[in-house]
Amino acid sequence: MPNNFDFEPSNSSPPPKARGGFGSWLLPPGLNRSRLATLQFAPLYICAGGLLLLLLWTVIGLLLPPGTSKLWGQLLAYGLFTISAITPAFAMAKLEDRRFGDYGLPGKTAFGPRFWAGCIAGLLALSLLVVGLDWLGCLKVEGVALHGLRTLKFALFWGLFFLLVALWEEFAFRGYLLFALARAIGFWPAAVISSLVFGYTHRSNAGETWVGALGAAAIGFFFCLTRRRTGNLWFAVGLHASWDWAQSFLYGVPDSGTVEPGHLLKSGLQGPPWLSGGPAGPEGSVLLFALLAVMWVAFDRLYPSAPEAAAGAGKTDPLKPMGDPQPATKNSEPCR
Repeated sequence: MPNNFDFEPSNSSPPPKARGGFGSWLLPPGLNRSRLATLQFAPLYICAGGLLLLLLWTVIGLLLPPGTSKLWGQLLAYGLFTISAITPAFAMAKLEDRRFGDYGLPGKTAFGPRFWAGCIAGLLALSLLVVGLDWLGCLKVEGVALHGLRTLKFALFWGLFFLLVALWEEFAFRGYLLFALARAIGFWPAAVISSLVFGYTHRSNAGETWVGALGAAAIGFFFCLTRRRTGNLWFAVGLHASWDWAQSFLYGVPDSGTVEPGHLLKSGLQGPPWLSGGPAGPEGSVLLFALLAVMWVAFDRLYPSAPEAAAGAGKTDPLKPMGDPQPATKNSEPCR
C-alpha cells in the first residue's frame, strides 16, 4: 500500500523521466521521488505568509483608529501573525493534495480534550516551577495587584492574547514547515532544527538571556514530542497558552524578559540569575531543564509509542502518532 508521502503513478500513463538537481523540484509532488523535494513548497509558504502579513498590516494600520492602546495593538498584531502563518498552509494542502489537518491543526479536534489537557498541564508545570523557585528563596510574592472586575477583565484578555501567541508560534515552528522538513530528513532531526531556531528567535526579546533562549529551545523540543505522540498540535497549543498565561497574568513574573501589565500577583525574582532566571524570568532558570525532564518522562508514560510502530516508523508518516493506525489521506491513493 502506498504511504502518505508519495503518489503512485497511474497505470494508464508512463512514469515521468527522472530529473536531477533543480529540475526534480518542478515535478508535481506526487511524482517527485526526491526526499529533499518535499521542501519544494516551503519557500512559497514562507513568501506567501510574509506578503499576507505585510498586506494585512498595511490595511489594519490604515483602519486602526489613532490612540489605540498598546495592549490592544499587540493583541491585533498576534492575530495577524496567526492568520499569516496558518492561511498559506491551506494553499499548500491544495498543492500537495493533502488535508490541512495533516499539518497539525485538524479542525475536528480543535479545542477538544487534548487542548484542555495541555492547558491543565501547562498551568501545573509552571506552578511547579514557581513553587521550586520560592522554596529555594529565589521568588517572593509581595501581594495581589488586581481586584474586582479588573481581575476577570485581564484574565480573559491575557487568555485570548496567549492563545493567539500559542497558535502562531506552534504552527509557525511545528506546523507546515516541521511537516515538510520531517518528510525530507526525518522527524527528530527536523525537531532539533526547529527547536534551535525557535530558541534563537527568543534572543531578540528584551531581557532574554542565553540560558532563557536554550530553555525556550528545550521547551520547543518537548512540544515536538507532544506533536509526535498525539499526531497534532492541540496539546502543545493548550500547554503553551496556559504556561505563558500563568507566567504573565497569574504570577506576574517575566516571560522571556518581559513583565506584562495587568497581572494578578506581584512577584519578584532574587538570587543568582542562573538559578532565579533573572531578567528572563523562570524560563531562564536551570530548574526549567529539570522540570522538562520530569515532563518528558511523564508524557512518555501517558502517551507511549508502541514497539511495533517504532519498528516500522520508517514506513509511516513521521508526523503521525506512534502506535496509532495510519488513517487514509487524500494522497494515499494512486493518481487518477
